Amino acid sequence: MGSKSVDQVLDAAAAGVHYSALRLDELNIQGSMSAEEQPTTSGLENGHQEPFVIGVAGGASSGKTTVCKMIIDQLRDQRVVVVTQESFYYGLTDQELIHVHDYNFDHPDAFDTELLLSCMKNLKRGKAVDIPNYNFKTYKSVPNARKVNPSDVIILEGILVFHDSRLRDLMNMKIFVDTDADVRLTRRIRRDTIEKGRDIKTVLDQYSKFVKPAFEDFILPTKKYADIIIPRGGDNDVAIDLIVQHIRTKLGQHDLCKVHPNLYVIQTTYQIRGMHTIIRDAATATHDFIFYADRLIRLVVEHGLGHLPFQEKQVITPTGSVYTGVEFSKRLCGISVIRSGESMENALRACCKGIKIGKILIHREGDNGQQLIYQNLPKDIANRHVLLLDPILGTGNSAVQAISLLLKKGVQEANIIFLNLISAPQGVHVVSKRFPRVKIVTSEIEFGLNDDFRVIPGMGEFGDRYFGTDDYQSSTPLFCEDKNRVRLL
Repeated sequence: MGSKSVDQVLDAAAAGVHYSALRLDELNIQGSMSAEEQPTTSGLENGHQEPFVIGVAGGASSGKTTVCKMIIDQLRDQRVVVVTQESFYYGLTDQELIHVHDYNFDHPDAFDTELLLSCMKNLKRGKAVDIPNYNFKTYKSVPNARKVNPSDVIILEGILVFHDSRLRDLMNMKIFVDTDADVRLTRRIRRDTIEKGRDIKTVLDQYSKFVKPAFEDFILPTKKYADIIIPRGGDNDVAIDLIVQHIRTKLGQHDLCKVHPNLYVIQTTYQIRGMHTIIRDAATATHDFIFYADRLIRLVVEHGLGHLPFQEKQVITPTGSVYTGVEFSKRLCGISVIRSGESMENALRACCKGIKIGKILIHREGDNGQQLIYQNLPKDIANRHVLLLDPILGTGNSAVQAISLLLKKGVQEANIIFLNLISAPQGVHVVSKRFPRVKIVTSEIEFGLNDDFRVIPGMGEFGDRYFGTDDYQSSTPLFCEDKNRVRLL
């Protein structure tokens, strides 16, 4: 995203595009697990080749199909398939056909959800599926009418695709298209009379008897599950652009994670994306940079701690009940790479009370050679798990030097977790090739390095900006005078 994308995000929010708050994945505990056995939060993180699944819900004629088409048009370089919930209507029996006008097509029971769920699971596993076709003039379902092959992106569209929690759990992104009821009714009349051959009276009777009540009872309540709420459907170009940017970012991370299973990218939300936009903006004031950088660092640290080995532990709650939880390894220390890495120490201390923190200073002699000039490490570091702190992984040379020192001090390679905010693919390759058992935890994957070996799009010299020794403010006077810049809430 460009330097002004956060304004687009927030201006869009003011206009009615809503982004949900950060959601934490639930931890599934199955006995005592080591770090290698722990489940990761998504297929993108563990390198498993899974498609990016988008759910698009909303009332009938809200513009869902238009939104899907716009996403497909912008992702023309990716393989995208659309699965519509309408294809999974149950065919009507002879008795139901006699009273077809009394049949509620907007009720959850009208769909063969089990078949839909089976098809979506197989597509996500990389298997081709046969999708039925529903004839709205005969009200019959034709089985195995269309073969759908697995793709990079799968869009599941329908009025009630958020109703069943099992379907929701398969989705990487959930979009709710929110359109005014009068607009939806107008579109429905036009569609049903022209495409389905129905008369206006029948359409209006069905709307008042089934469509409107079903929307209020079943469809609207699923709006709370949406990650993104888009008013005006296909007319909202800003929302579509932001969605496509997010998808492209996740697909890029997917490719890198397939190559390096030791790379873990924390699950992106639009809140995280917005914070990244702020700290990447050269015009952001130091106090804002620190505030939002600290928030992102805390998320990375928390995620990194989740990769520590743990064992099951039972405690007695104040109610006298037994709670079965987990206890993480206490043999832990942090090592910051001076000086940018020191910016991550406060977040680590906030998460781990009394944790020992050592330091490594690596003097840069050009970008192809690194020289260690200072170290201050815990004496018993060989017996500890180590969280290595450096906010930016660029060429990977400094990280290789730091990790090599830790190994010389007796630290086990598998006991090192490298935490950073952003990572260049080149740096990930370098570190992973030399140290395949070192876990790399980051919040975003960058495009790469420029001719000066600087991360792009990047965020500049992190240490200078964080500790207030940069000249970004003076070098961008036009932005400094803008006192009305919108900040992320």
